[in-house]
Amino acid sequence: MGIIEAVCLSLEKGTVKQAVEQITLKENWGIEGDAHAGDWHRQVSMLAGESIDRMRKKMPELEHGMFAENIVTRNIELAKLGIGDTVTIGDEVVLEITQIGKECHSGCAIQVVTGECIMPKEGLFCKVVHGGTVKPGMEIVQRGC
Repeated sequence: MGIIEAVCLSLEKGTVKQAVEQITLKENWGIEGDAHAGDWHRQVSMLAGESIDRMRKKMPELEHGMFAENIVTRNIELAKLGIGDTVTIGDEVVLEITQIGKECHSGCAIQVVTGECIMPKEGLFCKVVHGGTVKPGMEIVQRGC
């Protein structure tokens, strides 16, 4: 069983996400107040804290949110999840994996800030099946379909 290490959001597209104390997820919408919320398949992004640790060896000043991740996990093997699998956070939040990685656009702010972007290879994108509040320290459990 894993834990939520950090939660992040950005109010405007094209800006680095900032770590916050908690986020509120709305079913079929995404994170309340996040610029990327909406009726589409990439409502929430997740990245493993272990992936960020690898990048911190190159750039120790990296902070949560610099890869545009909404949720940072720890001790859960995100790489073993596939499209259609789900994760449960706490007692109520359920996210369905809808996309693995994404194409990094030219001039990507993330790549400019970090020197390399791991989201295109290691980031997971999800749809909110059941909403609720998520904050660091909560448990996250992976479920296969």
